[in-house]
Amino acid sequence: MTPGEALAALPDGLRDDIVNAFNRIVSNYREHRWEPAELNGGKLCEGIYTAITGYVDGQYADRSSKPRDIVRACRELEQKPSSVPRAIKVQIPRMLLALYEIRNNRGVGHAGGDIDPNLMDATAVLYMSKWLMAELVRVFHDLTIEEATSLVESLVEREVPQVWAEGNRKRVLSPGLTWKQKALLLLLSENGPVRESDLVEWLEHPNVARFRRDILRPAHKESLIDYEESALTIRLLPPGVLQAEDLVRLV
Repeated sequence: MTPGEALAALPDGLRDDIVNAFNRIVSNYREHRWEPAELNGGKLCEGIYTAITGYVDGQYADRSSKPRDIVRACRELEQKPSSVPRAIKVQIPRMLLALYEIRNNRGVGHAGGDIDPNLMDATAVLYMSKWLMAELVRVFHDLTIEEATSLVESLVEREVPQVWAEGNRKRVLSPGLTWKQKALLLLLSENGPVRESDLVEWLEHPNVARFRRDILRPAHKESLIDYEESALTIRLLPPGVLQAEDLVRLV
């Protein structure tokens, strides 16, 4: 399943509302903009609530909307028949209420302490949002938790201003970077695995064997990437994402 098919059951407008709100949360968190990350959690709540009520009713609204009393509305879902999946009528609504509580009643005016509480709140928002998205995709498509989580990660839009793209062509625009740094930026600009041949072509590296020896295998050993030599594909791993995002901010 591709990311575009993840929420294909929803009308375009509603799907865009949900995916855009989710990507704003991820983007704001990545940029250390803690308060906006919290505020956009409310928009994601409204989109997902609209989606699950449409699932229950058998008819989806074109765009997301906010119920007059979201606490009451979510609790009413728990009274739906046993034929409705528990994830839809109980688990997702209860997580929506937790996320909405942080959006409404946390994150403003914190002071003191060694750790910024806004960071803790925003981190809670980020991972609750990922759980909600994965659970929504899992129920809609009868996937495993692992499959749904992987698919949600591929929904994340990553803006890498140092990478120029046109069709299947890409180039790193920042001079003075190492081959490894350029490779990390190019991998960050893609969702999912990248073919070795594409990465070598984008980098214009003169020697594939040396590139494997000097860049790919050491990066795999450092757990920055997952390099499948049998399939000749490369996937960026979480430590590699962190290094690549640091490059985006610093370059």
